[in-house]
Amino acid sequence: MTKLRASVRLQFHKGFTLDDAVPLVDYFARLGISHIYASPLLTARPGSMHGYDVVDPTRVNPELGGEAALERLVKALRGNDMGLILDIVSNHMAVGGDANPWWLDVLEWGASSAHAKFFDIHWQSHDPLLRGQLLVPFLRSDYGEVLAAGEIELHFDAKRGLFYAKHYDHRFPINPPTYGDILQRSGHPELQALGQRFAALDDSADGQRQASVLFRELVALASKAGHAIERALASLRPAEGQNFEALHQLLERQHYRLASWRTAADDINWRRFFDINELGGLKVERHEVFEATHGKIFELIEKGLVDGLRIDHVDGLANPRAYCRKLRRRVERLLPKRPANLQGARFPIYVEKILGEGEQLPRDWGVDGTTGYEFMNQVSLLQHAPEGEPVLAKLWSETSGRDADFMAEVREARQLVLTTSLAGDLEALAQGLLLVARDDIATRDLTLGAIRRALLELITHFSVYRTYVSAAGRSANDQAVFDQALEGARTTLAESDWPLLEHLDSWLGGQALSQLPPSPQRKRRAKMIERFQQLTSPAAAKAVEDTACYRSAVLLSRNDVGFDPQQFSAPVQAFHDGCLERARHFPANLLTTATHDHKRGEDTRARLAVLSERAEWFAERCKRWREMAAPLREELDDGLAPSPGDELMLLQILLACWPLDLNADDADGLQTLTERLTAWQEKAVREAKLRSTWSNPNERYEQACRNYLHALLGSDQAAELRGEICRAANEIAPAGALNSLAQSLLRMSVPGVPDLYQGCEFWDFSLVDPDNRRPVDFAARRQALADEQPIAQKLEHWHDGQVKQALVAATLHARMTHAQLFAKGGYQPLEVQGEHADRVVAFLRSLGEQHAIVVVPRLSANLLGDSAMPLIATDQWGDTRIALPAQLAGTTLRSAFDSANPLPTAGYLALSDVLRDVPVNLLIATSQSQESHP
Repeated sequence: MTKLRASVRLQFHKGFTLDDAVPLVDYFARLGISHIYASPLLTARPGSMHGYDVVDPTRVNPELGGEAALERLVKALRGNDMGLILDIVSNHMAVGGDANPWWLDVLEWGASSAHAKFFDIHWQSHDPLLRGQLLVPFLRSDYGEVLAAGEIELHFDAKRGLFYAKHYDHRFPINPPTYGDILQRSGHPELQALGQRFAALDDSADGQRQASVLFRELVALASKAGHAIERALASLRPAEGQNFEALHQLLERQHYRLASWRTAADDINWRRFFDINELGGLKVERHEVFEATHGKIFELIEKGLVDGLRIDHVDGLANPRAYCRKLRRRVERLLPKRPANLQGARFPIYVEKILGEGEQLPRDWGVDGTTGYEFMNQVSLLQHAPEGEPVLAKLWSETSGRDADFMAEVREARQLVLTTSLAGDLEALAQGLLLVARDDIATRDLTLGAIRRALLELITHFSVYRTYVSAAGRSANDQAVFDQALEGARTTLAESDWPLLEHLDSWLGGQALSQLPPSPQRKRRAKMIERFQQLTSPAAAKAVEDTACYRSAVLLSRNDVGFDPQQFSAPVQAFHDGCLERARHFPANLLTTATHDHKRGEDTRARLAVLSERAEWFAERCKRWREMAAPLREELDDGLAPSPGDELMLLQILLACWPLDLNADDADGLQTLTERLTAWQEKAVREAKLRSTWSNPNERYEQACRNYLHALLGSDQAAELRGEICRAANEIAPAGALNSLAQSLLRMSVPGVPDLYQGCEFWDFSLVDPDNRRPVDFAARRQALADEQPIAQKLEHWHDGQVKQALVAATLHARMTHAQLFAKGGYQPLEVQGEHADRVVAFLRSLGEQHAIVVVPRLSANLLGDSAMPLIATDQWGDTRIALPAQLAGTTLRSAFDSANPLPTAGYLALSDVLRDVPVNLLIATSQSQESHP
């Protein structure tokens, strides 16, 4: 089987199944893809559109066609010498609802359940109401209100002999030893006698085995006494808000405490994925959990159905290093058992990991790299003009009234999430550290309040998602991160609390656990380190990605997953340095510029980046447009709607995603755009948490924002304004398209493995999910690929996106033809000289006598001028040229996009020659002997 050369990410769900992908395999093969990179395929919550809410990891999702459909897809892949990479979810499972048997078993049997240790549950809560109980925060409102309203209903599963409570879609099993409370109300002697036997059970393993026998007896009795069971259930139903005490007493005897969904933020006693109540954290560090959750995956690997893995949210795990190394060892033991035709191939493992500024992926995890967010960031930085930052920052701060300093927004957002949605997690950590303090005479007087304050400030100033403390303590890099956080905390904490920071430093990894003797105290310290590291990660994600990125909009193209919006731009050398670093340590790292998690599509961002080059132009238009839009705004009690900041964000988004074929008077097209933007707008204002939130939507504000948007895109009143926005979008579109083609070529030619997100071989002007997961018109893409027009010709009708697809196909074909060159070749930045040297990125890939040169323009809006297509006129380049290294002497350079005309290699390449007919170029060097003997 071919090595991983290029992947395409596909999102599977009931509307796009494994069988739906089979007919596309030939298309992907012709495009130059070597592997399909699939979203999670194990059984997820019914109707899941993404697969990350797994409810049964032992089966391939039947909604996707099950394992038989997976085998059909892999058969088609093998027929094209292709493979499959699978996204897996190790950190969490879907909970709540009625589909996860492991979770339901925990609710039924509590801490005695065989699956109780699968989930990260803190059974010994500091809250006396939760001792030995699980908080189940799935009620629509307060428990008492819901109970009195009769919205917690008792049911009987006659086929399995089980009682359970239900609230909408949520199922809450009744603990079998409490069945007697129900059956005694039946008035039926046999049922009452059976109830006494249920009541005699305990929660032990033996009690659970006995219960399985009693369930069968109950099924048999129910067939002739069903009316009596119904009578018992009816007696436990509140009538008009009265007589709910009996039901309450029954529920009080369960291993869970039913509660409003709002209680989770403060009282949660189990780890969630971020702050999502429906996703429960798994303790995959336990061997039995690891094997149970990965058993099917290992089976698929051994059978030859899976050829690589992507680990979702690796930072959520207790010990990512240990997990990844264990996974690698386990996989390596399976490889010799795979089919003979798959023997010898490298099995790649990738981690979804967001790297902070200056952070490097640890090299001892045994993985092949990340999923490529950091590359997406590097390309973005390359395409932003630094001179635009002060202009756009001033526009943002003067318009919105908010600080243009992104880190100020981040710190405020961290404080917010740690005291609201993650307050319960912070409290549990503080309570645990209080016990650590009590273990030492020197710290026994430290108070819970002081520990809580210090923790809050420490996490607020964390610069990365998390550290990775081992028994030997922190690495030098992690210590530097911690020191920076400590220093930041000192700037906001009262000086009287500073000594406590030193204790936190020691307790949370500064003092190696190996220096402590084995003891309960050491075990407690280890648990607190684990909890701390599993809290800093969601705190960062919720504060940065899901809050600050919606509160700050100096330029939204710099606000995306894995980006540091505080950094606006970077020089070409920084991009080269990143590529050299990757080539040294993770040459097979995935490279992406679009994902299922991005906030703006790759071409949306590329067009937005043009505003950094035309900042003054944009600022002037924004001022005019906001004046024109004044009649569309509403004055509410809490301020203007939309707020100036939200309005400015919307104007950026409109310019960024305005469809290339949309006229300002196209009613149908405008309606489609309005629907997409309405969904984006709702998410944006709620994530910002300034005027509205997900937990407490401000309907008046949101409606006023919708009214503004609908009027802007649909009313006669806004026709002139709409026309100006349309013309402005079209004015920057060619420069945006050139950015897009440049980032596509870079993704496919620098060290690493290019990953194409579904459908992005055409233009991708998508917004945040679910907009970026819309159905893909693969029929149009297949037809376009069959039309083998050269890139230069497709450039003439670039609006349809076919030129991007042609670029992708030609580059991936070059990667296929010169596989070793791109997989193992060195990376050498090339010197660019002349008038516009700073507007060119050029580098050489070399392996022995094989060479390839990549040339792309950057910051080229002015060079394009009034051009209607993304191609810089040759006379604009002046004397700009690329100095060629000595190893290219005696070679001929031919374009992978137009090989008919070789380029001269007399010491340099003129940009006017390299980019005469194509916007970007990939040149392949051939020796004179190769030229004469093809």
